[in-house]
Amino acid sequence: MFKEGELVVNVIRAKLHGLRVTGADLHYHGSITLDPEHCDQAGLYPTEFVDVWNKNTGARLSTYVIFGEAGSRCCILNGAAARTCQVGDELIIAASGNVAPKDLYDLSPKIVTFMPDNEVDQVLEYEVFKSGQRPFDFRIVDKSAHKPASIHNYADVNLRAIRGELKAREFSDTDIDEFITKYLTR
Repeated sequence: MFKEGELVVNVIRAKLHGLRVTGADLHYHGSITLDPEHCDQAGLYPTEFVDVWNKNTGARLSTYVIFGEAGSRCCILNGAAARTCQVGDELIIAASGNVAPKDLYDLSPKIVTFMPDNEVDQVLEYEVFKSGQRPFDFRIVDKSAHKPASIHNYADVNLRAIRGELKAREFSDTDIDEFITKYLTR
């Protein structure tokens, strides 16, 4: 619980980024149906309220999560939310929470990014830390990278695609890891 008068900020807690809509059901109870395996990776809970942002149309809405079939890679907008999207639209689904700034250091929001078929591409964590420049600094840690974990300040790098391309060019796993470490980490 927060102390009276204590500053509290609303921050990102979990995010599914780039998940594609697989269905829309206007006549179902309002919610968003998600693959529980995706939710587990990000830390989203059933019945939790989330914000949904449609990257194709700019539509923004708030609804709650229900679980669909595990392993289905589903993303189905239900009820009124079904009018905000088309199958194939790319969404950002975000859960937030309230914390005191001093507790930001202990929070590690999980961000799961997706391939066009809703296969998980990357699992990232946001980290707030104290740096020499400021008391609250920020970085993105790629938890899906092979050893060592990549730390960078850009989320739109598709490491799986880079690894695949280097593998196709007959780089060894060791050479790929060295390349990623040298050019894509800090």
